[in-house]
Amino acid sequence: MPADALFARAQMGLSLGFHIVFAVVGIAMPLLMVIAEVLWRRTGDEDYQRLARSWSKGTAVLFAVGAVSGTVLSFELGLLFPRFMAQAGPVIGMPFSLEGFAFFTEAIFLGIYLYGWERVPAWAHVGSGIVVALSGLASAAFVLVANAWMNVPVGFRLAGGKLLDADPWQAMTTPFALHEITHMLAAAYMSTGFVVAGIHAWPALRDRVARGGPFHAKALALGLWLAIPFTLVQPFLGDFAGKQVAKRQPLKLAAFEGLERTQAHAPIRVGPVEVPGMLSWIAYGDARATVRGLDEWPAADRPPAIVKPAFRLMVGLGTWLAALAAFALLLRIRRRAWVESPLLLRLLVASAPLGFVAIEAGWVVTEVGRQPWAIYGILRTADSVTPMPGLAAPFTLFTLLYVGLSISTLAILRAQVRATLPAAGVAAPAPEPAAISR
Repeated sequence: MPADALFARAQMGLSLGFHIVFAVVGIAMPLLMVIAEVLWRRTGDEDYQRLARSWSKGTAVLFAVGAVSGTVLSFELGLLFPRFMAQAGPVIGMPFSLEGFAFFTEAIFLGIYLYGWERVPAWAHVGSGIVVALSGLASAAFVLVANAWMNVPVGFRLAGGKLLDADPWQAMTTPFALHEITHMLAAAYMSTGFVVAGIHAWPALRDRVARGGPFHAKALALGLWLAIPFTLVQPFLGDFAGKQVAKRQPLKLAAFEGLERTQAHAPIRVGPVEVPGMLSWIAYGDARATVRGLDEWPAADRPPAIVKPAFRLMVGLGTWLAALAAFALLLRIRRRAWVESPLLLRLLVASAPLGFVAIEAGWVVTEVGRQPWAIYGILRTADSVTPMPGLAAPFTLFTLLYVGLSISTLAILRAQVRATLPAAGVAAPAPEPAAISR
């Protein structure tokens, strides 16, 4: 592949990897802030109001940066891959347009939520937060539909290498949409929940006074109650996704597992351990089924080798977080307060960013695993790149831009977290242990 094409791919990958963190938080944080406000209005507990206000400010910061990075992605699609847009635009224009409506809805109602605490009725304020949460979810779903179409394109007639008679509504029914949406949304709620729990586990672990403070206990509990169900259901969603990949993209499945040759009773290898027939059973529900190997495709059509370690990383981190969620749930079943378990607190602090790492690895699997195709089986990525030379320059420029944005965003969020944590619960009386994990 020409160097400029590699730089174009690298720039899109960098932009997506940066943007996805803010997209994920934009899906999950509004739900947390609404739950906190509802609890405040039901109980009168001011800690929940403080949580809702604090989380809404963090959501606003991340939404602003996400809006910028998302806009950059939109321009990059057109500027770096004009042939892709010329081909796919009439088909995927619908989900992208709907995503724009969802985005603007989210922005409008986030403004109402931020500035309407004392200006609108309680029901309207809570309602605006619900709209923010739903529109963030819808925005992500429409983008995922477009990506799913790139993996399994439908809704058109192919003639002479061109996509004719486009039907955008049919395109949105691509078979890959269901598992991409459910798998990604569960990952968003899971990863954000663990980050929130990890942030509030830190002062509880560091300081006995903070450990007894109800503010951190309540915030940690809300984060875990968000993370636990989505984390425990994620292995089942991942299994469903894997079966769809086996059915529609067998080459990607072979790349996942590094399966060099076609074979029945295909094994799964984890280090030196090999489980015969396990890959066949996971992919097709039959341990004797034949799984196609990389040897069935020309070398030029195979995805890069990074797909396999990225897949292993995603699965490994997902398994670890599922075990952590099960441990937290077991403590709750045994009526042990979460903030009174030093082991859980240490694990939450150490594991806080792992959900986002798993998401990044998952998108490497999804996007790199589709290569060398921009539109699977129809348009190669190398053929969709702009003919303009010198793409190393914008790649370098945008890399520096994202580094600067990352540093600025982290500094703002760190200042906000530091301002919240010391003020939380120090002067408040220690609650009963049973009340802490509610």
